[in-house]
Amino acid sequence: MNTTPTSTAKTAERPRPSLLAWLVRFQSLLGLILVVVAGIVFSPRRHGHILFLGADNVANIIRSISETGILALGMTFVIIAAGIDLSVGAVLGLCSVLTATLLVNEGWGLWSTLSLVIATGVIFGAVQGLISARLRIQAFIVTLAGLQAARGLSLIASNNAFININYGTGPGSAPPAFGVLGERIGGVFPVATLVFVVLAVAAAFLLNNTRYGRYVVAVGGNEKAARLSGIPVSAIKISVYALTGFASAIAGIVHAGQFSFGSPNDGTGYELNAIAAVVIGGTDLFGGAGSMVGTIAGAVMLGALANILQLNDVSAAMQLLATGAIIVIAAALQTYVVGRGGGKR
Repeated sequence: MNTTPTSTAKTAERPRPSLLAWLVRFQSLLGLILVVVAGIVFSPRRHGHILFLGADNVANIIRSISETGILALGMTFVIIAAGIDLSVGAVLGLCSVLTATLLVNEGWGLWSTLSLVIATGVIFGAVQGLISARLRIQAFIVTLAGLQAARGLSLIASNNAFININYGTGPGSAPPAFGVLGERIGGVFPVATLVFVVLAVAAAFLLNNTRYGRYVVAVGGNEKAARLSGIPVSAIKISVYALTGFASAIAGIVHAGQFSFGSPNDGTGYELNAIAAVVIGGTDLFGGAGSMVGTIAGAVMLGALANILQLNDVSAAMQLLATGAIIVIAAALQTYVVGRGGGKR
């Protein structure tokens, strides 16, 4: 068999996927499996039953990740497009307050309230994207300012007060139908999680099976090449921030429905959990590659880990330290694998 120097050189240049690269690619799914195994091993027992696997506990885990999971879906698009959005938690709080205010204090109907709240989230996100794309200001700075602006608007809308949502038909009461978000299907599966699942399926389809999804990946992978290929780069950038605004609005509505109140402090720190789920899910922090399935697995993994620590009476401080360590390890593995030629850049 004859081998030309050119073909030999091409073969030598092509990096072989390493075991570590494979592990990083599926780190969220592998991490989720490890967390579940650890949960079973270290879970307290009651009357011989593993509390971690109890139906109520599993329902609590999936309910707890519903809001941050919804935020993480939108965040995945932004990070794949080589951006970041630090305002999502604050926008969740703003939309939660708006929902409670319009339903209870202003007497608005259910659909008009939901429409205005969703429009508010989309517009807020799109404006941030417009400022970043058109003025070429780093998204980190723009969305950090957006975080502060959303918190300020929440304080104004609520008069810096906790707004309780009561259900009924008279003045000062929200439509009973809104309370469905706090219920469980069959007494086990949270309605809020059903919202997350529906949005997750839609987000995965949008990313993986549409031209728009390919454009987002192209913009994050190489903005200059995408522009030369005729892709409307600025429009794509603005649209991904509009998507995070949409996700934040839905999460805010779900939050208000689950807990039956709105507060200007709602959503504090949620942006960090959303980013953590995306990073753990394997999405490239430099853009151009990501997986919606990985993000979902990352969100569930974080929820399961927090639940294990709570069941074992581990302090909230240690929970934060554990989450931070996982984020750093996941990011470090990505960087190492890319540096060894096992990934893009």
